[in-house]
Amino acid sequence: MQATTSGTSALNPGLSSGARELLKWLALLAMTGDHVAKVVFGGYLPVVSELGRIAFPLFALVMACNLAQPGADLRRSIRRLALWGVIAQPVHAWAFGAWLPLNILLTFLLAAVAVQALVSNRALLLLLVAGVLPMLVDYQWAGVGFVVLAWLAFRHRAWWLLLVAFGALCWGNHNGWALLAIPLVLAVARVQWRLPRWRWAFYGYYVGHLAVLATAARLLA
Repeated sequence: MQATTSGTSALNPGLSSGARELLKWLALLAMTGDHVAKVVFGGYLPVVSELGRIAFPLFALVMACNLAQPGADLRRSIRRLALWGVIAQPVHAWAFGAWLPLNILLTFLLAAVAVQALVSNRALLLLLVAGVLPMLVDYQWAGVGFVVLAWLAFRHRAWWLLLVAFGALCWGNHNGWALLAIPLVLAVARVQWRLPRWRWAFYGYYVGHLAVLATAARLLA
C-alpha cells in the first residue's frame, strides 16, 4: 500500500478508487465490531458499538461516489446487490433472530434502484423504492435517503445535501455518532491511496461473518 498527498478536494466524484477501497475496509471493521456486540454480547459494547455507527455512512458514501462516477453501471450494481442481498437474508435472520428488518445489502439495493429511477425519470418506481419499501429494510427511509442524497451531492457538487443526509441518519439512530464518519472521510480523501479493488470480497465477508457470529452466539448460549 502506498499513499501520496493529493490535490483532489475531499468528497467529490474524483475520490480515488484506492481511497474508496480504504473507506470500505474501515467500514467493514466498524460493522464487524457492531455485529459482534449485537449478536454475541446481547446488543452493546462500550466504544465498539459507538464506532459501529460510522459503518453505514462510510459504506453509503462510497456507494454514492461510485454511482456518481462517469460511466457507472447502475444495472450491474443493482443485479449484484439483489443477488447478494437475497443470499445474505437467511443468514442475517439467523444471526439477528428476525426476518425484519431486511439486511443492509437490500437497503443499498433500494437506494441503487432509486438512483436508477431518478436517472430514467420514473416517478412511480422512485415512490415505491424510496417511499414505501424502505419500511422493510435496515435503516429504513434514512438509509435509502442517505445514499440518494449523497449521490446527488457527488453528481451535482451540492454538498449541503450531505448535511441533510447526516441529519436524517442521526435522527434515525437517535444519536450523533455517525458524524464521526465525516472527519474520517475528509482525512482519507486528502491522500491518494493505492489499494487493489476486491469487488466480491466484501459481499462474501458480509455473509460469512454473520454465519460465524450466529454460530458463536449459539455455542456460547
